[in-house]
Amino acid sequence: MLVYCDPEEEEEARGKKRPKRTYSFAESIGSNSPRAYTGGFGSGGISRSSSMSSLDTFPRLHFRDHIWTYSQQYVAVEAVEEAAAAVSVGGGEEEDGTADGMRLLQLLVACAEAVACRDKLQASSLLSELRSRALVFGTSFQRVASCFVQGLADRLSLLQPLGTLGFISPAVVAAASGAAAPDEKEEALRLAYKICPYIQFGHFVANTSILEAFEGENFVHVVDLGMSLGLPGGHQWRRLIQSLAGRHGQPPRRLRITAIGLSAEKFCSIGDELSAYALNFGINLDILQLHCVVKESRGALNSVLQMIHNLSPKVLVLVEQDSSHNGPFFLGRFMEALHYYSAIFDSLDVMLPKYDTRRAKVEQFYFAEEIKNIVSCEGPARVERHERVDQWRRRMTRAGFQLAPIKMMAQAKQWLGKNKVCEGYTVVEEKGCLVLGWNSKPIVAASCWKC
Repeated sequence: MLVYCDPEEEEEARGKKRPKRTYSFAESIGSNSPRAYTGGFGSGGISRSSSMSSLDTFPRLHFRDHIWTYSQQYVAVEAVEEAAAAVSVGGGEEEDGTADGMRLLQLLVACAEAVACRDKLQASSLLSELRSRALVFGTSFQRVASCFVQGLADRLSLLQPLGTLGFISPAVVAAASGAAAPDEKEEALRLAYKICPYIQFGHFVANTSILEAFEGENFVHVVDLGMSLGLPGGHQWRRLIQSLAGRHGQPPRRLRITAIGLSAEKFCSIGDELSAYALNFGINLDILQLHCVVKESRGALNSVLQMIHNLSPKVLVLVEQDSSHNGPFFLGRFMEALHYYSAIFDSLDVMLPKYDTRRAKVEQFYFAEEIKNIVSCEGPARVERHERVDQWRRRMTRAGFQLAPIKMMAQAKQWLGKNKVCEGYTVVEEKGCLVLGWNSKPIVAASCWKC
């Protein structure tokens, strides 16, 4: 999200006068990132030697392919050993549940390994067992596992022989995966907005930063790089309009919102609604549209950031999922995503009952769509390319931006206290950024930048 004040237009405007939780598998799943580890190596998991023995069944590969395969398996097995160390304690019924969860985790990793090695026979066999264990209405880990099973099945169906060049088109991917219908996605997004604090947290930080940056200004221009999120009626900007109208002094004479996304018709509809809403507060509102920003190419992303920098924005607020889902290796991305989304599904498990239809819709039509894209797609078809705040910090610095530390920790904690529906959510300050998490697992990071 980009916010800036245009001096020429400003001059022109002047001239015109719940109960105790059981064990969480989200806390037991390892990651290929040291930051996500919760313990050291321990007993009770898959041994590295037993897992690596499966390499004997691989087809003949070049030496570099063997090196790649070994490194990928090491990452995955290391993550499983981390999980095994975390779940090796417990007893009674809880121990039985933990054993079932560990078996499910082992199957997921083994299937991901088989898919990564294009071993369709082994992967198909593992998928059959996974489908009987990964239940859509089961435990939180079974539910998140069901989404990854869908992604693995989609990836397996689209696999090309080793060495084949090219990519599968997004249309083919969507057809093969049975993607949710647009109306189902939109309803799931609305429910996710109401139930989970993640999107609302980003809106809160962004709007607060905008109000601080434009205190006393008569012309405000907002460029929304995430308008495709598509919440009906422009939820975020309605709240900004209210805040601008209620600020000390007079409201701005003019507010312009430039939306970036794919649906011009939808943006026009939202623009009409917001314009009418703003007039009730005495604010004139314009909405423009720019072309969609493509993040598949690093060069393209750098060019976009440089272009934004050249606009000399007063402030740029960046809100992103704080996880590494854009790595070059499939197994690393798979384990990172499994760790990340397990935390989100764990939070949903605490907030909503097992058979709540709202929970099922959010899980299967919102988060599952992200998971399937991360797991099954490559090339331009893979659009969910989340990165950690440290990586964004490097990107922004290279583009010429300087971090403007967000100094609203007290406000953020107050906001969280007013809006949270259960214990477990945390908000922390990390190197000038605000990070919202679940049981200390980072979920969403917000940072503020200036030229």
